[in-house]
Amino acid sequence: MSRSLKKGPYIDEKLMKKVKASKPDGAPIKTWARRATITPEMIGYTFEVHNGKDHIKVLVGEDMVGHKLGEFSPTTKFVRHGGRMQKEMEKAKK
Repeated sequence: MSRSLKKGPYIDEKLMKKVKASKPDGAPIKTWARRATITPEMIGYTFEVHNGKDHIKVLVGEDMVGHKLGEFSPTTKFVRHGGRMQKEMEKAKK
């Protein structure tokens, strides 16, 4: 659900200071602000977005504008489905 149009998008001020102080081809910008909205000024920058355990590298492109940074850094890792069928499928692959 998006934020109201009256309020505008949430953009972390501290993160924007880091963006303005660095260059697009420079070192990645480390951030914990998963809820910050991606703006056009962020295009071309690499961010390291925290997912609760690690920092995941995210290269911002034009099609990402308007989305949140956290959408591109998954917090859960899919391992596999269990059960007999899964074991049979894995055996068949080998």
